[in-house]
Amino acid sequence: MSQISRILLLALALCGAVLPASAQRRLVRQALFVDSLMLMRYRRADVDTSYVMRPPTRFTVTARYNVAGSRFDVEGVYDGLHLHSRLRSDYKSTLSLGVNYLGVSLALALNPAKLLGRYRDYELGLVYYGKHYGGDLIWQEARNYTGYYEEMGQPRLDLPAGNMLMRTLNASGYFVFNHRRFSYPAAMTQGYIQRRSAGSWMLAASVQTQHARYSGDYEIRLRIANLGLGCGYGYNCVPGRGWLIHLSVLPTLIVYNHTALTNDSARVRMEYHVPDVIVTSRAAIVYEVRRNQFLALSGVYYFTDIGGKEHLDIQSNKWRMRLAYGFRF
Repeated sequence: MSQISRILLLALALCGAVLPASAQRRLVRQALFVDSLMLMRYRRADVDTSYVMRPPTRFTVTARYNVAGSRFDVEGVYDGLHLHSRLRSDYKSTLSLGVNYLGVSLALALNPAKLLGRYRDYELGLVYYGKHYGGDLIWQEARNYTGYYEEMGQPRLDLPAGNMLMRTLNASGYFVFNHRRFSYPAAMTQGYIQRRSAGSWMLAASVQTQHARYSGDYEIRLRIANLGLGCGYGYNCVPGRGWLIHLSVLPTLIVYNHTALTNDSARVRMEYHVPDVIVTSRAAIVYEVRRNQFLALSGVYYFTDIGGKEHLDIQSNKWRMRLAYGFRF
């Protein structure tokens, strides 16, 4: 019997000490049966093991430090008036701990500034990086934006933090063609191990919605809704034993767009403009410090460019960096 099985039996025995003996035996049999099914599924991954492999251990525990930020540039012309606005968010940092058991993950994230009452923003992130398909979703409600608003012939208006409310949804997905030799999880979540260099073409989809409102000397509203479809390429480079360098770019052309900028004196509606794009880029460096221990630095960058400066042009930048240390057992 393996050490993990012994630990599982001991934990179940302690938890079920108050149960009758027959119920304890039934609980142990069911737990071992589920564990064997998960182990069989885990090791039966459809990959070329000379390029990609599952970690030989059951558990992966990862501590992470995350930093994120965003910026928006809006420029347009309405009845001869030139309008320009730039918004930048405060940097947001979180600490998180993730546990992966045979490919099933559970994570908990904390924002120290929010626990101390100095941060009023909210963010929800859902991430799934699979060998064949996956993606991520980030929903954010933020008030700590600063920037400025300009209207030709009028003094520049600085926008202090606290007067701005912005709700943002960024979602991107991918489909990998060469999933048997190229692994996204090896770079982004360390759920696989890339043994040899390989790349793959991918299909991509992106969704973005934004709603910004500034309430002060002016009332400014910005509404954005985009859907993009496209394809891109990713590559995992293994330059030496224990190293992995990942880079992928997934550009999508926007096939649906609804955007408008409104202030006290004007409303600018953006018409569809070719090429309007959403680009999702990912990069990572993973280093196996020693057997079953690793360090990883990864990042995701979203860039959106829609419209044109002759009418209404919007550029959106959002990024997220992650430093992680993990160990397997």
